[in-house]
Amino acid sequence: MRVKGLLVAFAAIVAMSSSAMPASQQTASMTVGNVTSQPIGHYDFCQRHTDECGPTRNVGPVDLNAASWALVNQINLRVNKTIRPATDMEVYGQEEYWEYPKTAGDCEDFALLKRRLLMQSGISASDLLMTVVRKPDGEGHAVLTLRTKQGDYILDNLEDEIKIWSKTPYSYLKRQASFNAGRWVTIENGNDVLVGAVK
Repeated sequence: MRVKGLLVAFAAIVAMSSSAMPASQQTASMTVGNVTSQPIGHYDFCQRHTDECGPTRNVGPVDLNAASWALVNQINLRVNKTIRPATDMEVYGQEEYWEYPKTAGDCEDFALLKRRLLMQSGISASDLLMTVVRKPDGEGHAVLTLRTKQGDYILDNLEDEIKIWSKTPYSYLKRQASFNAGRWVTIENGNDVLVGAVK
């Protein structure tokens, strides 16, 4: 009887887990367009971190397995829980300063740290793309797009659950190019995404 109870409890935990492998969906991948302007904060970041902003070997979207998906979820959650949200002005004394956070940072700092940790775990830079979106209230926001064979997933400091991009509440504007970490491209189907509430 006790074993049966443990099995039921385990099954419930697995069913509720956000780290379960995602299934690919119809609107799984963004459609990107032409090269566009690089955000000024990212341009300045690239001046300080030149080794992270050049051409990348575009190996195609990563094919995630259960172990790598669990690692992505672990890194996303760890950064969300350990970095304190704060504005650039509060942390650096200036606006639009993109940097790896030590203890506090804003949205792009969260995304940069997740990108670096995931690259260190073996995921290609061409599949970890800084992305600029617009929140439902019109405010700009930065997230990290994870390009996979299952679709484009969003790592967000405002939401612990990693979601397919089209299931987030944002309008998508532009992201890093998969062929060059210092170049940016438009997202052509980004404005078709319906917006909803964010926390």
